[in-house]
Amino acid sequence: MNIVDSGSGPPVVLVPGIQGRWEWLRPGVEALARHCRVITFSLADEPTAGARFDETNGFGSYVDQVAAAMDQAGVERATICGMSYGGLIAAAFAARHPERTAALVLASAIPASWHPDARVRFYLRAPVLLSPLFCVASVRMYREIAAAADGTLAGVRLTATHGWNALRHMFSPARMARRVQFLNGLALTNELTAVHVPTLVLTGEPDLDRVVPVVMTRQYQTIWPHARLATIPRSGHLGVITRPTEFARLVTSFISVEAARLTGGPSTEVRRIV
Repeated sequence: MNIVDSGSGPPVVLVPGIQGRWEWLRPGVEALARHCRVITFSLADEPTAGARFDETNGFGSYVDQVAAAMDQAGVERATICGMSYGGLIAAAFAARHPERTAALVLASAIPASWHPDARVRFYLRAPVLLSPLFCVASVRMYREIAAAADGTLAGVRLTATHGWNALRHMFSPARMARRVQFLNGLALTNELTAVHVPTLVLTGEPDLDRVVPVVMTRQYQTIWPHARLATIPRSGHLGVITRPTEFARLVTSFISVEAARLTGGPSTEVRRIV
């Protein structure tokens, strides 16, 4: 399998979203690697992943890939951090491999109860044919990007940088549609109730996330009352990309607090980080 293994410190496995390419998360990977050892990869059915993918196992193949990446990196336990669709993968991994999950971070994650809305169902009708329209519709993300940037010119630069990165590492509409379909009939809620690892639920601001409403991601606290909530300010769904330094600060702060708690050291534990 082709994995990225960068930085040093407490290990963090970063699972990408439904577009499947780790490269889209590069800003977050680089920011987090200044403080942690970051292990990441493209989802198993991406041609560049070099990973084993069993379509009959569907969503489970992505969960198994997390364990395979950790084995390859020689890491027994790590903080598992998932972005969007990857958040559900990370949650399922924690349920199935609690002994290997030191902590869990879910960033703008879809909940176990998620179902495609009308917009998603429209694109699922003909994902390849409708992909140009999907790309044009992505302009709705500009408000979030502009909010993250300091000024209009900086917003244009940030948009261009992310757009160029996305073009260089193009998503597959067909694979994205298949990943949505893998969730049909997938009943994870009962399985997730058994998760008791330290958990951080990260979101952007409610009026800026145009992909997964913040209220949906925060459903995880209904399953896990022990979960902490944190907001990446001036971000929506793309905080890992548009506010990578703040993303890394929140994640490393959470890991430090949990490490202090486990060792009995001083802790600055808070219920909500803003």
